[in-house]
Amino acid sequence: MGMDQTLKLLLDAEMRAEQIAKQADKAREQLIQSALQEARAEEERFETRIPELHQSFREKAEARADQTISELKRRFDERHTQLRDLAEAREEEALEAAFNLLLDPDADD
Repeated sequence: MGMDQTLKLLLDAEMRAEQIAKQADKAREQLIQSALQEARAEEERFETRIPELHQSFREKAEARADQTISELKRRFDERHTQLRDLAEAREEEALEAAFNLLLDPDADD
C-alpha cells in the first residue's frame, strides 16, 4: 500500500470521526432540548394543578374546623346542662333553707 493510499485512508477515517462527533453533538443537543421541553411541560402541569391543590387544602382545613366547632359546641352544651342542673339543685337547696328559716327562725342548722 502506497503512501497516497495510507493518507487517503487516514483522511477518510478522520472525516468519519468528525461526522460521528457532529452526530453525537446533535443527538446530545436534541436530548437537552427534549429534557428542557419535558421539564417545562411538567412545570406547566404542576402550575395548572395549584388551584386544585389549594382547593383541596382549603376543603380539608374547613372540614377540620367544622369538626372542631362541633366538638366545642358539644362540650359547651354538656357543660351548660351540668351548670343548669347544678343551679337547679342549688336553687332547691336555697329555697328549702329559706322555707325552713321562715317556718322556724330560731332553728340553727
